[in-house]
Amino acid sequence: MTLEKFDGTTDPEEHLDAFVTQISLYTDDEAIMCKVFPTSLRGPALNWFTRLPPGSVDSFTTLSSRFVIQFATSRPHQLTSIALINIRQEKKESLRTFMERFGKMTLSIRNLDPAVAMHHLTTALRGF
Repeated sequence: MTLEKFDGTTDPEEHLDAFVTQISLYTDDEAIMCKVFPTSLRGPALNWFTRLPPGSVDSFTTLSSRFVIQFATSRPHQLTSIALINIRQEKKESLRTFMERFGKMTLSIRNLDPAVAMHHLTTALRGF
């Protein structure tokens, strides 16, 4: 499995999660993780990394934090559980289609409490 190189235009947290998942198959040594991390970067992201001041990164945790902050504007708009308030099954929409749409939306909400999702699902279906 190969890791797509991060260029600063996609979600930095998603890239970091993928990187940590792959590197942890081989090591959990933070110094090695810091040395390998730039191999997962390209373009402006690699440029940013190579310009970090010497001694400014003391751990992979620090590097991760600085990376996410630097590329925070590249993160896609994140939905919250509030987005579920307005979801409703359309009049001619099949239950299967609605459930697929609802499921897709819930998967895009980080740390969604299952009880909150269930509440909004029952509310969305109550009128039918």
